[in-house]
Amino acid sequence: MPDRYKSFSELAKEELSGRDFCIRVRVRHGAAVVIAPHGGGIEPGTSEIAEAIAGDDLSFYAFEGTKLTGNRALHITSTRFDEPECVALVTASPRAISVHGEESKRQVIFLGGRDEAILRRVRDSLIARGFSVETHNRASLQGCDRGNICNQGKSGYGVQLELSNGLRRSLFKSLSRTGRTCKTKRFGLFVAAVREGVL
Repeated sequence: MPDRYKSFSELAKEELSGRDFCIRVRVRHGAAVVIAPHGGGIEPGTSEIAEAIAGDDLSFYAFEGTKLTGNRALHITSTRFDEPECVALVTASPRAISVHGEESKRQVIFLGGRDEAILRRVRDSLIARGFSVETHNRASLQGCDRGNICNQGKSGYGVQLELSNGLRRSLFKSLSRTGRTCKTKRFGLFVAAVREGVL
């Protein structure tokens, strides 16, 4: 499904902050940033996961859809994601790790991005904990484009985690708004694995 909006400025003309979407930011100067540009109801579970990976020591950003229905309309693809607070935080950070939702029913993490060293560490850490890790067959979901928000940090190299619907469902009671408040043991295992690879 094509995006309704090609930029944040287009989106902001039609959608209302505080009603249709919200932005959450926590800055840790000099640290990597973990972002969920399609959080809340857009790609459910991604903002909760990104915030947990960030913990207390990494910066965190989430753009969250808060509509009762139709949050998919707020999706701006990663190569065009230009919300100003996100761009400012990412470009001031050494690197970015972006968390996204993918719709496969299988429980799988599709790793992407340009930071090969961290990708290897994250892949090894996830596999060691029993998670399935692959490279997506769609180039647009591989996070390698220099224009992708995950590659806009100071290093020019980032990490993109595309988490399948099946995997995200295994981390929460459900992907509903209330279901996401209840996390499974697997959630903690996943977060620990990613942090081990990133830090």
